[in-house]
Amino acid sequence: MKHISRDDISQMEKVERLNLINSCTGYKSANLLATKSLDGKSNVAIFSSVTHLGSNPALIGFIMRPTTVPRDTYKNIRENGYFTVNHITIDMIEDAHHTSANYELGISEFDKTNLEEEYKPNIEIPFVKGSPVQLYCKYVNEYYIKENDTIHVIASIENLFFEEELEHKDGWLQIDRGNVVALNGLDGYCLPKLVDRFQYARKELPTTSFFKK
Repeated sequence: MKHISRDDISQMEKVERLNLINSCTGYKSANLLATKSLDGKSNVAIFSSVTHLGSNPALIGFIMRPTTVPRDTYKNIRENGYFTVNHITIDMIEDAHHTSANYELGISEFDKTNLEEEYKPNIEIPFVKGSPVQLYCKYVNEYYIKENDTIHVIASIENLFFEEELEHKDGWLQIDRGNVVALNGLDGYCLPKLVDRFQYARKELPTTSFFKK
C-alpha cells in the first residue's frame, strides 16, 4: 500500500494535490444548488458538500468556499434567504459539471447549459427540471471555519419533492432508482447501485437485512 505523508502532500503540485485529497475521503453527494438574486436573476452551481445534519428539525449543511472572489450562490442565499437542492442524474452530468466554470457575477448557468428552470406553486426560487429529488431550503445560520477560510452554511428543509417510485413504505428513498450520481473527487461521476439495506443494529443481535430472508 502506497504511503504519502503530510509533508509529501504539502509539496505536491496543486492539481495533483486537489485530485488526491478530494478523492481520498470517498464518494460525495452531487447536487445542483439553485438560487435567485433580488433582481430576479437565476443561478445554478454544482456542490459536493451537501450533508444531512438532523431530521427533527430537518437540517442540511454545505460548505461555501472562500468568498474572496464573487460567489453568486452565497450572495443570493444571503440576500433572499432561500435556495433549492437538486439531485443530479446520469443524464445531467455534462451540464452539471459545466456549472463549475468561472462565469462572471450575474451570469446564469441556466443560460449556458441545457439545464432548465422549474417552478413550484408559491415558490419563487427555481428547481432543476428532471431532478428526481428536490429540496426547498431556508438559510438558518453559518459558521466561519478559520482553518481554511470557508463557511459552513446551515439550512432547514422547508419543502421536499421526489419521484414517488423512489419511496419505500417506511419513507426511505431508494435514490438509485432515479439514476442519481455521486462524485469521486472533483470530476469523477459514478452511478451507485443499492447492495443491501439493514435494520437498526442492536447489540448482541445479528445484523438483519430488509431484503434477504
